[in-house]
Amino acid sequence: MSVLDHLRELRRRLFIIMLIIGAGAIIGWVLYNPILHIMERPYCAVPPKHRLDANGGTNCSLLFFGPLDGFTIRLKVSFIAGTILTAPFWLFQVWRFVTPGLHRNERKWSITFILASSVLFAGGMALAYFTLAKGLETLISLSGSGTQSALEVTKYISFVSLVLVVFGASFELPLLIVMLNLVRILPYSVLKRGQRLGIFGVFVFAAVATPSTDPFTMTAMAVPMALLFEASVLFAFIHDRRRAKRQLAAESAQLDDNVVSTIDPIPESLPTRTPDTDQSWSDDLP
Repeated sequence: MSVLDHLRELRRRLFIIMLIIGAGAIIGWVLYNPILHIMERPYCAVPPKHRLDANGGTNCSLLFFGPLDGFTIRLKVSFIAGTILTAPFWLFQVWRFVTPGLHRNERKWSITFILASSVLFAGGMALAYFTLAKGLETLISLSGSGTQSALEVTKYISFVSLVLVVFGASFELPLLIVMLNLVRILPYSVLKRGQRLGIFGVFVFAAVATPSTDPFTMTAMAVPMALLFEASVLFAFIHDRRRAKRQLAAESAQLDDNVVSTIDPIPESLPTRTPDTDQSWSDDLP
């Protein structure tokens, strides 16, 4: 395919992805209220003494101040929900754009990678959701006693969405390592040399990437990422070992038993010593 053909294919795939996410956003618009209640639960789990309760009971309230904020937040929640719900479908379109440049043995992993990426992304988002309450409580309690938080709904939804996306995207790291190993770009030998540096980089990335910046959320991201990184290194070790065995077996199968070995039957002469040497032959013995 020429460059223009690639650009046309990219345009077509992007158009299909936009249609898929748009269809998911319509579903998110219809299910807006249940989705909003799910997203506000981490804030409602914060102790009542740290959050504003406009009803004077045990309920929690998110505020907005502009007349268009209600429409804006509903549109944002619908788009986020549509992107998440339709992730396997638009990821398949991305993979369909990439597969023409791969070999046939590399294309067979398409469905596996799509399912694995969806599961890892969902797992990262689930972990982020269950750690949000503790992270919010830590951040809000830093204001001290006698204060209460009155969170603006637009900023809160943006914060929650950013945490979910960052966690979900970070859990794709082992899948990326596995893909690079399968195409022989990142062998196990390289991973082994940089294994300790990789673990250190995971904790640094978790410290920088977590929007809440509290140590609890950072640890909740770094520990699973480190375990997934170690799992990907183990996969690379097993895969490279099996590949080496298959390659050795293939090379051995090509050898003919009737072909004479190329080993020289007459060995080279041993080095001789001159009479004027001071050392005896016994010095060379172990």
